[in-house]
Amino acid sequence: MPFVDANQLRMHVLDEGSGPPLVFLHGFPLDHSMWDAQRREFTATHRVIVPDLRGLGRTAVGELPVSMELIADDIAALLDAKGVSEPIILCGLSMGGCVALAFVRKYPTRVRALILCDARAGLDTPEARENRYKLAEKVLTEGPRVAVDAMLPRLFAAETNKHQPHVIDAVRNVILASSSRGVAAAQRALAERPDCVPLLPDIRVPALLIVGEHDVISTPAEMQGMAAAIPGARCVVIPNAGHMAPMEQPAAVNAAIREFLTQSA
Repeated sequence: MPFVDANQLRMHVLDEGSGPPLVFLHGFPLDHSMWDAQRREFTATHRVIVPDLRGLGRTAVGELPVSMELIADDIAALLDAKGVSEPIILCGLSMGGCVALAFVRKYPTRVRALILCDARAGLDTPEARENRYKLAEKVLTEGPRVAVDAMLPRLFAAETNKHQPHVIDAVRNVILASSSRGVAAAQRALAERPDCVPLLPDIRVPALLIVGEHDVISTPAEMQGMAAAIPGARCVVIPNAGHMAPMEQPAAVNAAIREFLTQSA
């Protein structure tokens, strides 16, 4: 069944394939479908677990104040409910990367390898944080379309806009179908997330960082700096991709992940 009760929450999750557990955490305000190309690729060799995060997709927001740490607890409870006791390979994009870092901080022994894709470890500027709060309030009063208008222009490379309109349409449709309450809660949680830069030097598992060449949200320079701070980490820049590299250039992203999994097995 695609629904699991975990951490006082009804979670929607895809669980396919067999082998080492590989968990994908999606970005804001998306759902599991952003990882479809990776799910299809890696189920041949791994047990691929792809949840909708709290308040997004088909997972309820619940009654607790949402935070990156709470969502990390959701993932730990989900793994328990699924009987996953061995350490996982954890991959998160954007907000999913923030959750992945929170998970590494709280549950270090449950992670065997880490992939951060188009993600940030540092905090927002005060202006960006305030904009998150404003967007959260606006979504509650006007619906998720305001999130589409605010975010879509910044998510993709020019090549994607020109040649892959179906990718943009897919993201637009996911956001439009989102719960206003869930989107607002996730946006506030992002505004209040802790600074994970001090955590980076303490990460002791193999780590891969992936970033789109034209990502304006988590830039290549920022992610290369993160990789330099994590012992032994490598950063791969994906050509002709923006913030949604796994959807924009799935073959290149899959190749980078496959090489990393082979090397860190």
